[in-house]
Amino acid sequence: MRTLAVVVLAIVGYLVLAPTGRYLLRAAWEEGKILARRQPIVRLASDSTASPELRAKLALVLAARAYAHDSLGLETGKSFTTYSRLDRDTLVLVLSGAYRDKLRARTWWFPVVGRVPYKGYFDFDAARTAERALTAEGFDARLGAASAFSTLGWFNDPLLPTTLRADSLSVANTVIHELTHNTFYAPGGAVFNESFANFVGARGAERFFRSRGQAVAAQTVVDRWEDEKVLGRFWAALYARVDAAFKSLPGDEPAQVAARIAVRDSIYSKARTMLRDTVGPKLRTMKVGSVQRIRIDNAVLMARRVYLTDLDAFDAVLARHGGDLRGAIQAIIDAAKADRKHPFDAVRALARGSASR
Repeated sequence: MRTLAVVVLAIVGYLVLAPTGRYLLRAAWEEGKILARRQPIVRLASDSTASPELRAKLALVLAARAYAHDSLGLETGKSFTTYSRLDRDTLVLVLSGAYRDKLRARTWWFPVVGRVPYKGYFDFDAARTAERALTAEGFDARLGAASAFSTLGWFNDPLLPTTLRADSLSVANTVIHELTHNTFYAPGGAVFNESFANFVGARGAERFFRSRGQAVAAQTVVDRWEDEKVLGRFWAALYARVDAAFKSLPGDEPAQVAARIAVRDSIYSKARTMLRDTVGPKLRTMKVGSVQRIRIDNAVLMARRVYLTDLDAFDAVLARHGGDLRGAIQAIIDAAKADRKHPFDAVRALARGSASR
């Protein structure tokens, strides 16, 4: 009992005194408020006092959830069976950062999920303070809003108003994306986890709408996914160019660091022109003007790659399975589990029809 008391006191002390502990306490408090406000979606979807738009989207969520479980084999648990109202328009701000002269993300460690290249903040003032601090430390920093998140099946994740503000196509995609995390999440593998979920969300939403006879909606989902792949190739090629430039200028002396930053700024300047003149015209659902407004620095490059890495490889696995998405999902999960250190290599091996190393 004495040992247990010491352990409990140590945990409480860590949570109260350590910055990460206080951060986790705030996150737990906010998650607790969200969970406490949960209401069954089934009841709300049939509530005549709710707006027709809300009821329609709630019904869509239940249908997408059922499709994810029954047709795709995803672990749904009780996620997205409830709805929670928020007392603000933005759910959470997500901070990411990268070294200015290295293609290396600033990472944060958390229990269960391991190291991740982003940190979510429910306290928006704290988020902005952290962004300024990261910039002052010499990192490129990026702060953006997120409309949904997954607790990886640990809790009954409710649907949130921030998710429902999107159109129906994005809502279905988001539900399937987040349920993919419930099904498989490799600790410390954020880039693989998010890119894989991006693939399942898009291809799953496409098939979901086709199963409902909504061919136009399904095609729009496909067009958006093709845009994601175009942008993914752009970021991958840009990453390769910057990586090669950095490797050609080694050393940690101030002059060498400055040289790397100068070269990467030149590459990014040309990339902005390419984004406008070459990439923009290929996009089916995004306007060139919106593409031109995309900021480019190491933090943005690293953050984009979290969701857009090797998307073509996932599609190639799907093609090898004859379009059987459920089979492709399971094959990818099995391959990633077999080669936890190199999950993308495992997926590329699947795409080629060869065994992973």
